[in-house]
Amino acid sequence: AATQAPLSTPEPGTEQNPLILALAPNPHPNEAIISAGDTLAAFIEKQTGYRVVTVIPASEEALVNDLAKGNAHIASLTPYAFVLAHENGSVNALLARVRNGEMFYGAQILINRENVFTAYYDEERAENTTDALSALTQFADKKPCWSDETSPSGYVVPLGLLNQYQVQTRAGAFLEGQPNVVRGVYAADICDFGATFVDARNSPILEADYPDVMDKVRVAWRIPEIIPYENISMAASLPFEMRRSVQRSLIDFMVTADGKAVMQTIYGFDEMLPIEDASYAEFIKYVNASGLNLLDLIE
Repeated sequence: AATQAPLSTPEPGTEQNPLILALAPNPHPNEAIISAGDTLAAFIEKQTGYRVVTVIPASEEALVNDLAKGNAHIASLTPYAFVLAHENGSVNALLARVRNGEMFYGAQILINRENVFTAYYDEERAENTTDALSALTQFADKKPCWSDETSPSGYVVPLGLLNQYQVQTRAGAFLEGQPNVVRGVYAADICDFGATFVDARNSPILEADYPDVMDKVRVAWRIPEIIPYENISMAASLPFEMRRSVQRSLIDFMVTADGKAVMQTIYGFDEMLPIEDASYAEFIKYVNASGLNLLDLIE
């Protein structure tokens, strides 16, 4: 019997097989978000000639699944969601969110000056004075103060760093917020050391109660600027030139005041710069070394 010829999939970006632009996950999107999504889709269409439609996933986990199955092609991903989608080969990063002029930020391990620990960070020269292993070994069997269970700088990356160097600590105390970690280290009665972003000690809410915080709470080790903000990623299955074309259209969109406002409405940010997947290598390494389940870290 004659076999049926397989139906060929229409070219991506055509009316029959449009590019699917995922707006930020939201179980109850409002009219403003839907309208902003239509504006962005129309701009990409006009700039690239590709047909674009929008979807709004109910959750970030649903979005990661949609990207894996080809039910979304362009999306904004939080750092953990990007790691998940990147690990299963479904996306490449296009553009990184910029905050305060930076695409990445660092973290730090804090100690109380009066404790037995050594600070291997030179505040004047803003650099670590020894290697990570030498600095971190002193925390073996000590108790950490963590910020919260999903914080990249206040838990996940520092935990990954300690695990990477096989430094086993005691169970940590989660203090719900980075200023609280600074307070915990300052008080020196809850934990032996803590982890925060750079530099949580300057938090305005600490100033009044802890005027000597910068002197009493020291940086034992500084983790370089490897923690990203959100990004815009695109399906890895799509042709390189198509991804470049969409990237260019998004850059053009962000140059306009209206474009910035639309991106703010859809994704909550209004400044981006081009990025390559390789820039996330260190972050991915430490997130994986944390041993935590990524699905527990995303919304």
